[in-house]
Amino acid sequence: MPVSTIFNRGLLVLLLLAGPFEIQAAEPVKIASIYAFSGVAAESNRPAFEGVRYGVTELNQRGGILNRPVELIEFDNRSTPIGAKVAARRAIEADVTAVIGASWSSHSLAIAKVVQPAGIIMITTDSTNPQVTLVGDYIFRVCYTDTFQGQVMARFARAHLNAGKAIVFINIASDYSMGLAQAFSAFFQDAGGTVLGSIHYKHQQDQFKDVVAQARAFQPDVLFIPGHDESARLILAAQEAGIQGIPLGADGWSTEIFFERGGYRITRGYYCTHWSEMVDNQASRDFVDRYRRPDYTLSTEPLGYDAVLLLADAIKRAGTLERAAVRAALAATRSYAGVSGAITFDASGDPLKATIIMAIENGRRQYLESVGPE
Repeated sequence: MPVSTIFNRGLLVLLLLAGPFEIQAAEPVKIASIYAFSGVAAESNRPAFEGVRYGVTELNQRGGILNRPVELIEFDNRSTPIGAKVAARRAIEADVTAVIGASWSSHSLAIAKVVQPAGIIMITTDSTNPQVTLVGDYIFRVCYTDTFQGQVMARFARAHLNAGKAIVFINIASDYSMGLAQAFSAFFQDAGGTVLGSIHYKHQQDQFKDVVAQARAFQPDVLFIPGHDESARLILAAQEAGIQGIPLGADGWSTEIFFERGGYRITRGYYCTHWSEMVDNQASRDFVDRYRRPDYTLSTEPLGYDAVLLLADAIKRAGTLERAAVRAALAATRSYAGVSGAITFDASGDPLKATIIMAIENGRRQYLESVGPE
């Protein structure tokens, strides 16, 4: 069953009083949100789906889409690909115009394989595995891919850190981790570096003493750790073991839960992410002014927000809820001014966007630089 349904109740009550014709004319635009609302991925997914909720709320405050209220139907993927597949089927049964989500790539891949044959649009907020959008022409994303961020971090390691030797940690249960590890390794070696070895682990491991011991024997210059919140515990274990290699990561480190689970104790590290409050564009500044909350650092909320508003923009340009027309309008998007940056889709449904490299110094995040696509 859906977790919740969000709509403009006051508007619907007025429509019920207005008569049958008006009710039919103002039926809601139904959008599904599929994320981990429970399970191991729930905390890391939370910023993205809260961004989706905020986007829908704002749309309804503006009058909805095509003069219709927007109904957000949330489905819990229970932090598993199987749960994501079940949620996608339920979204189809609910006759939604589009699906927003998921966050983890393994979940999005499962959703995409269900909604693509049904001709339902999907926009993932932060699933970076390149295979997601290759499922079909109804699948889009508002984030860059692992190929891009793997390249950026490999070049950063070589050019800025002068790293010659790397160890790569891989969560073998994660499509995201495996794909990103492969991308980093290929680009690092192409740039003249050496990957001394890959060390496997599982997301829910209680301790990382054994895998860290393996890495210590190699004396690497950098440790590439393409994981989620568990990466923080792995980094702390490496620090405690006296490993001098600098930890490097990607967008999986950008959530608050990563820092709560150990990131605030990391001595030094670097990661790339999709957005920072320090980004200097008007859409971003306006979003931060509206959304900012005391003692809270935003992470992937802008991606959820952008996915919703981008979909609304495509529907308005299409002038209809007919899915093929909306898909075509979405694919034709050029220079959409999103909070997370300008969005122009390529032929695969991937946006050409910059990434941001962040530094961690004694547990504090610092903006370092933005790196655009070549």
